[in-house]
Amino acid sequence: MRAAALAGSLYFAVVFALAFAFGALRVSMLVPRLGELGAVALEVPVLIAASWSASAWLTRSFRVPRTSVARLAMGGVALLLLAVAELSLGILLFGRGPAAQLAALGTPAGLLGLAGQLAFGLVPFIQLQWVLRR
Repeated sequence: MRAAALAGSLYFAVVFALAFAFGALRVSMLVPRLGELGAVALEVPVLIAASWSASAWLTRSFRVPRTSVARLAMGGVALLLLAVAELSLGILLFGRGPAAQLAALGTPAGLLGLAGQLAFGLVPFIQLQWVLRR
């Protein structure tokens, strides 16, 4: 389980760093042109593709076992860290408390972003299923 936890932590860090940079681009350049939903709709597939690559690299590098439990643990650690980071950034950078952040998830853009985050958490498990079926 140690390998899964370490890989999950780095998986979060790599994808979060990319998402943070892409988020700045989304807010400054895409939202004014496409609106919030259009901008998120462009961002999510890019981040899922990056998640796929990062997960594949980290599962190999850390030799995360090819078991559902290990892969779900890896994704779960990453998703938990993402939730903590999102909540912390919302409070510290945007002055939005937990209630306001939950309310934002109820918008179309928020729901799409949430779906992307859940997919991010499931990528290590989905990759395992894909590999096992080949």
